Amino acid sequence: MKKSVFYHAGCPVCVSAEQDIVNLVGAQNVDVVNIGQERSRISEAEAAGVKSVPAMVTPNGNVLHINYGASMADVKG
Repeated sequence: MKKSVFYHAGCPVCVSAEQDIVNLVGAQNVDVVNIGQERSRISEAEAAGVKSVPAMVTPNGNVLHINYGASMADVKG
């Protein structure tokens, strides 16, 4: 089974959401990507449809934007 991908930027809102997502779906079912640290994956997130972080992309491609933390434009700086 493909994993969901949870993108965040490392802010307190994002870290809190990450903890909740991991607790809900299990660490083995989600790939956590801190795009604040892994900036090379910003384009991947945008291509998947992520408009703001934190956000989770499900295995079938749905993008779930969670508790608005920062726009992708803000993250790219």
